[in-house]
Amino acid sequence: MKIRRVGTAGLLIECPDAQRVEDWRAELWKRRAAGELRVVEIVPGARTVLLDGAAPGTAEALPGWEPAPGGIQAEGPLVEIHTVFDGEDLESVADLWRVTVDTAVRRLVETPLTVAFSGFAPGFAYLRGLADEWAVPRLAAPRPRVPAGSVALAGGYAGIYPTASPGGWRLVGRTDQNLFDVRREHPALLTPGTRVRLVAV
Repeated sequence: MKIRRVGTAGLLIECPDAQRVEDWRAELWKRRAAGELRVVEIVPGARTVLLDGAAPGTAEALPGWEPAPGGIQAEGPLVEIHTVFDGEDLESVADLWRVTVDTAVRRLVETPLTVAFSGFAPGFAYLRGLADEWAVPRLAAPRPRVPAGSVALAGGYAGIYPTASPGGWRLVGRTDQNLFDVRREHPALLTPGTRVRLVAV
């Protein structure tokens, strides 16, 4: 773990892998809830955790905190995403996995997913939990428009497009659920730490 200062009151924790990011995110949220950590915002990324508005002394305290491995897995709320598995790339994903389409769908609905971090667009959550050997490459050329609600895969992540946008992820299905709505108290449905389950409909 490396800690770098960002601006006047920011700290960036650099982690060796995505799992360690999740361990640190869970540990920091726990300590903030207990009043041990004073910070404005905790923002996980692919290999980093940003502490924005960290109180004086936080940088000195961090090396003494040791997150428990796998702490994220059981803590977050569970959100079920009702999914129609008819994506344009579902068959090609099954081919890459060397399984039938039915088996590919079964893998997706039986795999517990967790929001690792958000990015790309408001409400777009990067979902971890797929086995390493199930990683699939992005499309060689991105689509100019991916419909809102598209359930997709790229690399080792699953994701759901909250709005229509260009994108190069492989489309496996679609959902009608509203992923991002500024009128809600919490606009994003899927936030870091949330557990996600795809439900075939």
